[in-house]
Amino acid sequence: MNSYPQCYVNEIVETQGKLFELAADTPSLDFEDFAEKYLASKTRAYLDKADAYLSNLDQKELFEYFCKIDGFSPKTGKSILGFAPNWIGQFYARFQWQKNISSKALLKLLPIDFVESSYAGLHDLDLDLAVEKVFKNLQK
Repeated sequence: MNSYPQCYVNEIVETQGKLFELAADTPSLDFEDFAEKYLASKTRAYLDKADAYLSNLDQKELFEYFCKIDGFSPKTGKSILGFAPNWIGQFYARFQWQKNISSKALLKLLPIDFVESSYAGLHDLDLDLAVEKVFKNLQK
């Protein structure tokens, strides 16, 4: 069972991908720190339920909201390059929706470094298929 109606999913998935890309493109922002704090945040918990207000924000507005509501302060560190940040953001959002698991719990199940290292083998797959493949491996 999905966590919220399908009519919201594409917008949330796309925006989260762009949000992760924005974070990765922010000079000296530690990407893993951002992703971990965001996925465990109140902001993302609202999106886990397709909050109408947050579902309509673009990535910049969502980043500002996250900083304000969750008190996120960027930590200096390393980032990742290319399409990986966007894909990682989309993957987490799609997985959360398909499997109806909170983003906070999903982060514990699939740590950022695991998803980051899985990117090379999964990013060419359809996102739904990538989610199913990872989920199936978790069941073993």
